[in-house]
Amino acid sequence: MKLGINGLGRIGKLTLWHHVAKKYFSEIVVNLGREVGTSFTDLAEYIEKDSTYGWLPVWLYGYRAKRVIENLDEKEGTMMIDGVKVKFLRKNRNPKDIQWRDEGVKLVVDCTGKFRDPTVDPEDPKGSVRGHLLAGAEKVIVSAPFKVKNKDKTLPEDAVTLVYGINDEMYQPEKHHVISSASCTTTCLTYMVKPLLDYFGPERILSASMVTVHATTASQSILDRVPKEGEKDLRRTRSVFNNIILTSTGAAEALAWVIPEMKKIGFMAESVRIPLTTGSLIILTVNIQDESVEKHINRDLINQIYREASNTKYKDYLLFSMEQNVSTDIIGYPKAAAIIEGRETHTRTAVARVDLQKACGEVSKEEIQGLSCSQIEIPITQVVVYGWYDNELASYTHLMGDLTVFIAEKMF
Repeated sequence: MKLGINGLGRIGKLTLWHHVAKKYFSEIVVNLGREVGTSFTDLAEYIEKDSTYGWLPVWLYGYRAKRVIENLDEKEGTMMIDGVKVKFLRKNRNPKDIQWRDEGVKLVVDCTGKFRDPTVDPEDPKGSVRGHLLAGAEKVIVSAPFKVKNKDKTLPEDAVTLVYGINDEMYQPEKHHVISSASCTTTCLTYMVKPLLDYFGPERILSASMVTVHATTASQSILDRVPKEGEKDLRRTRSVFNNIILTSTGAAEALAWVIPEMKKIGFMAESVRIPLTTGSLIILTVNIQDESVEKHINRDLINQIYREASNTKYKDYLLFSMEQNVSTDIIGYPKAAAIIEGRETHTRTAVARVDLQKACGEVSKEEIQGLSCSQIEIPITQVVVYGWYDNELASYTHLMGDLTVFIAEKMF
């Protein structure tokens, strides 16, 4: 079976690395939509070298590595990468015009980040994710969260958001044709939230919030620049080299698509960008209704929940660590949606006093006076958990790669 990849930016390139290493697909067809450099050799060099993860052969084989890219054919647009034939298409950028049908490609991963709205018509002149289906693909995976621009529209029935290992059982091959693999932050967040939901249940979790301390992305400015017409967030025009930059994240909305129980829980998500190429951190705060002040939820219990989850149900993608990690330590793990930093888990239990008259609203004073008390005390434990994630390769691309194989196996 052939795999199609649209786009060869950060996620597109690392997706190619992943599948070359895994060798599940007999051939990979990459759509660039344009020529690269001055020769086909320039493209091979771009693929082979990476400023964050190093030399592709070393990534594959360590210090015994030798060159793995060979048999370059510029006319045909093909090269062999570690024994896998990779063909590059260099003509069309609109998904509807890409030659997937001619190439025999039925499964496409769109890594451009541009086609995120599954409600846009496939014939749209600016491009649509559905254009891939029009061009011959049967399934398309989007390496980003869906973003419906027209607020009067809802997600189509054939679109679904999946995080592999969390909600892939929701996938229905006969129904779902446009699949979002969420985002790197959502992927990490789901693996941090789900063990707590499994243990305590959604009814005991009163509220939650997260802040991601996130490495820079290609959409940010290297140096300060003049804002484009209509640009609202001026901080994105500032130099990523020199600043900590406050920004937004769609992780809260995407989390509810992956874990529907979160729709009933108040949740906030914020993001801070920092000058690193990869290696990010989520600080998750959860308020849980406790059973008593005397026998309250503590740090040891929370760590035990994550330790057991990392050894059982979520063992393939959740790691628990009591080491003293820094961001570079977590880069390049083979499979690590989230690495829980157990040393930094914190809990604090306090009593929330609720005035029944104010809380109950329309309940009469007589009814309140008929109760044995007009005020109740609820023990609430605030839990703070730290989770590392390699936002480019280990936490995101590897999981999306496994999701891609999962979907491919359902297509036979």
